[in-house]
Amino acid sequence: MHKLVVLYSEPADPDHFRDYYVTRHLPLVMEMPGLLAWRYSFDVAATTGEAPYFAVFEGDFADAAAMAAARASPQGRRVAADVVSYATGGAVVIHYPVRDGAG
Repeated sequence: MHKLVVLYSEPADPDHFRDYYVTRHLPLVMEMPGLLAWRYSFDVAATTGEAPYFAVFEGDFADAAAMAAARASPQGRRVAADVVSYATGGAVVIHYPVRDGAG
């Protein structure tokens, strides 16, 4: 599995961010080809001190190639172009292969 993570900094208008994200942005995300699962939270907390992020998104893809194809697709380009509509604090996008483990 390959994970795409988006970390959002505090926006100028948190209420607008939440509303727009849920009602307009996530429906675009759900159209991305190859997206196996996704999750998000507006309740980002740090274990100590202030959290550096306001919200987080995680998307799961079969592998890096599937994620790259999704981001390059028309749907993926629409998702990327839409970020400026709500994320006034900016966003950090990272991705990585997920390694399984057991305790």
